[in-house]
Amino acid sequence: MEFIVNGDHLGQLRTACVVAGVYEGGKLSPSALELDAACGHVVTQALTRGDLDGEIGTTLLLTNLREVACERLLLVGLGPEGEFVESSYHAALCAATRTLRTTGARDATFCLGELAVNGRDAAWRIEQLVLAVMDGMYRLDKLKSEPPKQRRALETIVVHVADRANASAAKAAIDRGVAIAEGIALAKDLGNLPGNVCTPAYLAQQARELGSVHGFEVTILEEQDTEKLGMNAFLAVARGSRQSPKLIVMQHHGGAPDAAPVVLVGKGITFDAGGLNIKSSSDMEQMKFDMCGAASVFGALQAAAMMKLPLNVVGIIPATENMPDGNAIKPGDVVTTMSGQTVEILDTDSEGRLVLSDALTYAERYKPAVLVDVATLTGAIVSAIGLAKAAAVIAALIFMASSMGRSSDRCGLPLPPQAPGRRWPCRNWW
Repeated sequence: MEFIVNGDHLGQLRTACVVAGVYEGGKLSPSALELDAACGHVVTQALTRGDLDGEIGTTLLLTNLREVACERLLLVGLGPEGEFVESSYHAALCAATRTLRTTGARDATFCLGELAVNGRDAAWRIEQLVLAVMDGMYRLDKLKSEPPKQRRALETIVVHVADRANASAAKAAIDRGVAIAEGIALAKDLGNLPGNVCTPAYLAQQARELGSVHGFEVTILEEQDTEKLGMNAFLAVARGSRQSPKLIVMQHHGGAPDAAPVVLVGKGITFDAGGLNIKSSSDMEQMKFDMCGAASVFGALQAAAMMKLPLNVVGIIPATENMPDGNAIKPGDVVTTMSGQTVEILDTDSEGRLVLSDALTYAERYKPAVLVDVATLTGAIVSAIGLAKAAAVIAALIFMASSMGRSSDRCGLPLPPQAPGRRWPCRNWW
């Protein structure tokens, strides 16, 4: 999809569709006002008839407009003007994208970037516009034998900027938005792929291809390499799988050679059957998503490279499956991590902290300025404190990781007090 900036008068702009906003009570946004005047107040007449009341997320598509060059006008409800905040803006963008998908328009001109959002500038609004549109257009159909037939695809998005002096800043915001959106799409693609496709070897190959395209350094440590490093916790998880484990390292060198890097560590369990503590069969197919931490790191590295961030960024992914097998680790086994600590494994389905413990120790060699690990460990949180509080804790951990760069999952950190009769699934022996 292509994004371009245009500052022409809306009445003269040749486009398949113009997207403009309407607040509750029928108050038109500046672009809607301009078009209403240019087409003989067709917009006002539609609002008077009650075709649109401006409720947030509602839409109205007008066609056969007079005296203007656009083929369609898509009006999007914005809700009360005094309550128009970030979430309102996102809701309007998503509603517009959903409707555009049904029109068959090949291009559309968005005027929603002009809307005032408290505390946010025009660059933020344009960046969020790009993210919302690309998110709304995302589909993964390549594994289907017969992909669904769709209308003509939306190919071009025009971001309307009334003041041409702001065109350069708008283009820069578009570039940032596209880079982030492409990174998100890559993470989604990897996460959505089934476990028989997205294996540790597949992730390693994707890293090589990504490095070749974007020019960053990629190193793949094979099983024998991790054995020499003493990564026995990581290897213990991999023992039950026929897929060879890979430790994937990607490095974006955008900062000074001696600058401490930002290090991202992503859990890459490409399928988590639970090991000998096997999961229930219900919804086990969703365990392909246990590598979404790794997928997030892939996306972040791609975005960093596309934006040419002036930072050194290192992505580390311990990739393996967690499967039951005659060679798999057993509850009660004791392994020695790369850091030299011995760990008793009480639950083989707590593999995340094992692979991450070695990966985080490996990350220390880069002397990071910031270290963030990304993992899907919600089950452990629910077990510890219950479902009701889990979401709040997850949000707090994400905030801490993003703002402070601290690991929230490293084996050996102090655990909450044990409830009577509860044994934590992984503990250090001193």
